[in-house]
Amino acid sequence: MQDKVYYVYIVTNPAKTVLYVGVTNDLHRRLKEHYENRGSKKSFAGKYYCHRLLFYEGYESAYDAITREKQVKKWSRKKKEELIEKMNPDWNWLNQHFY
Repeated sequence: MQDKVYYVYIVTNPAKTVLYVGVTNDLHRRLKEHYENRGSKKSFAGKYYCHRLLFYEGYESAYDAITREKQVKKWSRKKKEELIEKMNPDWNWLNQHFY
């Protein structure tokens, strides 16, 4: 049996002006949802076209992932950028890792 992975992730819009922090147990599905909802005023990520993956971390526990998501959401943009740059210094789109 494969262990479940819970992801904390950061997506951005094509202009890289907005950062959205989320948590999911299926990053492939969630990225697809973000893409399909782009431009929708029903969600923050949709409204600002956030569907390009910049950063992710995996956790074995849903509790740990949710705790980390809450922590990162409280951070300043500068601190989020520093986190992204540790994993992805060139801010490349990472979506292809989950398709």
